[in-house]
Amino acid sequence: MHHTADHRVPVLIVGGSLVGLSTSLFLGRLGVRHMLVERHSGTSHHPRGRGNNVRTMELFRVAGIEPDIKAAASLLADNHGILQTPTLVGEAGEWLFKEIDPGGGLRKFSPTAWNLCSQNDLEPVLVDGARELGGDLRYHHEMESFEQDADGVTAIVRDRSTDERYTVRADYLVAADGPRSPVRRALGIGQSGPGELFANVSVTFRSTRLADVVGDRRFICCYLTHPDADGALLPVDNKERWVFHAPWHPELGESLDEFTEERLQRHIAAAVGVPGLDVRITGMASWRAAERVADSYAQGRVFLAGDSAHEMSPTGAFGSNTGIQDAHNLAWKLAAVLDGWAGPALLDSYGAERRPVAVATSARASARSVEHSHPGFAPAPGVGGAKRGGILNVVLGYHYPEGAAVGTDPEAPIVPDALSLTGRPGTRAPHLWLRQAARRLSTLDLYERSMVLLTDAPDDAGWYDAARRVAALDGVRLDAYRIGPGGDADLMYDTEGDDWAELHGVGADGAVLVRPDGFVAWRAQGASPDPQTALRDALKAVLHRG
Repeated sequence: MHHTADHRVPVLIVGGSLVGLSTSLFLGRLGVRHMLVERHSGTSHHPRGRGNNVRTMELFRVAGIEPDIKAAASLLADNHGILQTPTLVGEAGEWLFKEIDPGGGLRKFSPTAWNLCSQNDLEPVLVDGARELGGDLRYHHEMESFEQDADGVTAIVRDRSTDERYTVRADYLVAADGPRSPVRRALGIGQSGPGELFANVSVTFRSTRLADVVGDRRFICCYLTHPDADGALLPVDNKERWVFHAPWHPELGESLDEFTEERLQRHIAAAVGVPGLDVRITGMASWRAAERVADSYAQGRVFLAGDSAHEMSPTGAFGSNTGIQDAHNLAWKLAAVLDGWAGPALLDSYGAERRPVAVATSARASARSVEHSHPGFAPAPGVGGAKRGGILNVVLGYHYPEGAAVGTDPEAPIVPDALSLTGRPGTRAPHLWLRQAARRLSTLDLYERSMVLLTDAPDDAGWYDAARRVAALDGVRLDAYRIGPGGDADLMYDTEGDDWAELHGVGADGAVLVRPDGFVAWRAQGASPDPQTALRDALKAVLHRG
């Protein structure tokens, strides 16, 4: 059938929400042709999934769309913290945290920061970015079936506007088709975890008087704990547009039909503490929080990403961020294999790396819901009992116990107790401000299209020349940079006294190999009698080159 396919692309993406669009953006940045099909007619209209964590923003920074996201998120730029209070009337209540980054300590670890951009505002930015890079995005098109063989995947897609069907032949298929993933079900891949946690009805509404009640409390989210009308309030513009999450208990036989406009208006007014508050309902969507992780992230040439691979409690916004980071991990590996500078077995490392992170992160998300007493969540015994505390170690500090890296520590916890980015293989490479001529850039800005070797200037012990020879002779995408304080460096320190080698855990005559996703692939503590062979062996192991 595939010999007469109507369309031929290296990658077919199923699902056009945050994760599918991010996959398209990242593949486009790497020059990989692809098609995306999404059954809905356009991007999301509902303001949900607003918390983009610092790691996600690092990826969007390198992809060139950070300024556009900040512009789209400008209305909530001054909102910080989570408030928990019986009502919004009076001074009762407490801040679960007041600032995401109190004291500005994050600046030590990253060139960017958290960003509040709701899904309905972020998705159009991703669409524009992906299409500018040549992405073939097809909304209102639905994949009806697919078959795979040793050489690729053949899919049948229906244009829902015309009912026309056509075939697409792809080398690989990425399923970003949501928690009820038809692709995952078709592959017969099961899921593990506690399952459903709680359910909410998410309501968008307008109220002109609510802003006066909120006052100058610029929260990200407010948990309202009135015993008869609890819920979560989220601002959309801090003026008239708001979102409210009301608990829904289908396990007690409560149906969605019971959530009438009148009931929701009364519930929101009671929760806020202002009977008769003007509440005009503008939209409603139900959702169920769950903690589940797919037992496998791939089968053959088909890969799961985002909610199709993992579901987690919304507290902390871990789910969408984990999915976007799935997309980034997979995109560079697909590009490397399709371009021929990595072996197909590199793709096996996708699930080996990302699945343990999802298991650990989903447990932390449930624990955070318990910690925050999320409305409607009455955890079963044993659920939500993971370690609590700060989330920066979860967001930035996770490591890959095995996969496309040499020298990882498979016994270390996936999420450390404290954030420590020291250049250890399998962890995100440290951030350091540098200068390249008049340009100021982070080390993280170097990582996107190639493997990167960092060495010292002038004491590079032959690593720099070895990298140039390996790149020329072996056809590997490999760039090398000498870092130092003087003019003999490719990249100079932005701040006097900085030491890239110490920050990355090697000596001045050592070297660090970093992957296109910014994770450390390998490092040499010092000089080698044969740096070219040492580097070639490392690349062979990391990239699964024959």
